[in-house]
Amino acid sequence: MTHHTAGRSPRVTASRCLPGRWTWPVRLAVLVTSLLLGLGAMPAVQAEPGYAAYLDLPAVNGDGAGGGGLNPALPLDESVLRAALDQARADGVAPPRYGTLLHQYWLVVATRNAQIDLAAWDPTRGVAVNERTFNQVYVNYLRLTTEHPELWWAGLAGIAGGSFASGFFDLRDVGVILDVPGIHQLGNAVADLLRVTPAELVAKVPADIKLLATEGSRLSAADVTWYQTRLMIMQKHIFTDLVPMHEAYLAEGMAGIDEMLAAGVIDDGIRTAWQSVASGTRDGYIDALIRMTDREQNVVIADQWDATSGGRGAIGRVLTYVSTVAGKPAVPGVRAPGNFRPAIVSADVAGRTLSLRTPLPAFNWADREDRWTYIMGDLNPRHIDLESNPARAASVLGEPFWNKLARGRAIARIPELISDMTQQWAVVE
Repeated sequence: MTHHTAGRSPRVTASRCLPGRWTWPVRLAVLVTSLLLGLGAMPAVQAEPGYAAYLDLPAVNGDGAGGGGLNPALPLDESVLRAALDQARADGVAPPRYGTLLHQYWLVVATRNAQIDLAAWDPTRGVAVNERTFNQVYVNYLRLTTEHPELWWAGLAGIAGGSFASGFFDLRDVGVILDVPGIHQLGNAVADLLRVTPAELVAKVPADIKLLATEGSRLSAADVTWYQTRLMIMQKHIFTDLVPMHEAYLAEGMAGIDEMLAAGVIDDGIRTAWQSVASGTRDGYIDALIRMTDREQNVVIADQWDATSGGRGAIGRVLTYVSTVAGKPAVPGVRAPGNFRPAIVSADVAGRTLSLRTPLPAFNWADREDRWTYIMGDLNPRHIDLESNPARAASVLGEPFWNKLARGRAIARIPELISDMTQQWAVVE
């Protein structure tokens, strides 16, 4: 008979009695159990959130120079972007970390509403590929302002854009047939007029006019193609910057704008513009128009205009000046640049003070200060006049874009422009 010692369990006794048979398995079991319990006590490895790859990305294509969206690492699927954005917000991610994700989301919304294929939008692919998109940008501006009359900047972009697009198509025609009415003929006409003008006056003529005379006839189809690409890049840059914030405001009000500010997508100045829109007052709409125009021209594309003007030797200046000569925004009452500030110079010629009066502009649209002077001196004031008359605004803004495009094409007016120039070019005392 086996006797149990008081205070000891049978298992302990058995272990002592059968050390060779049970000690190792028991110890192994204890070890395994301890390891399993220890692993269970350790924190589980957390899976990386689905949006992690979309954080801290730069907007490498924010200037519109390439195809697609802001960064190739970001998807172009609206639902995927929204899900990632919502999860990042819910997890308390700091807005600056998802700034490009946020911007991309509203850009995708903007291009969807504009009926533009963002994936295919690449200015470097040329005019034929981008023609529909180029037009659709302006169609969309008019859509925004007709659906939301408080968006005065969109109205200006749509109307002036019709004129801009008209000039764009003029360039396409000139690029195809360079020896018909176009830049060659315009440059030759100016050269002929300068030859019969006293040298003392010619010396004071703006440099852009002289360049048109000396370089205009040398323009090539490759030069025009380059310029068209520059224009398309700037157009995409403006859309990429300003239209997403329009969609954020329309969908979420100032909360959408404030998130873009917190994320570093926009600055305080443009946030103030949206606060002005939200005021619902005429003064607010005027303030927003000026601030948005300032951002467009003096922040978004200012450097690109500088680069275009200085590109391809003297040809960049020639092309930007030709755009100035032929340009006349279709806002009612706006003067053509040559009427707003014509080139008029005076000089002493053989003891007499003579003046040369021309219908050509004394400035180049590509130059920042002169461009802003024209915008604030004529373009914006006339647009404010238009928007201040709701019935008139509805009529002008509601006109189909294609009508504006056809009416504004300068190519059909070049012979008339040259005729007017020769008649109005005069040397007087």
